[in-house]
Amino acid sequence: MSETRQTLGRWGESLAAEYLSTKGYEILGRNLRTPYGEIDLIARLAGKSFSGRDVLVFVEVKTRTTPTFGNPEEAVNLRKQTHLLASAQYYMQAHPELDGDWRIDVIAIQRLFPGKPPVITHFENAVSS
Repeated sequence: MSETRQTLGRWGESLAAEYLSTKGYEILGRNLRTPYGEIDLIARLAGKSFSGRDVLVFVEVKTRTTPTFGNPEEAVNLRKQTHLLASAQYYMQAHPELDGDWRIDVIAIQRLFPGKPPVITHFENAVSS
């Protein structure tokens, strides 16, 4: 991955973490590697499950500066979804103390116009088995 893409990716992940924090999420981890791939962000949302318990949220962040390759969320194809699901399941098995509800979200960030604020779109429960 080029330095420019890495820089853009880190910027997008930081922006997504700030966004989630303002929405009441607690950021627990960033860039967690598993045998199945990387999880960009892991967050906890207090008391938001059907049972009133905390929800663990695995977040995939996609950032774009041009519409050339489509919207950012379109990059979360079936292959990527499979890796995200396997990574989340691996993490949950490795951390039985976090027993409870969890989901996988996608945050799409578009910074198409320099000097203008980026557009952030949050897709909750974007990947399911």
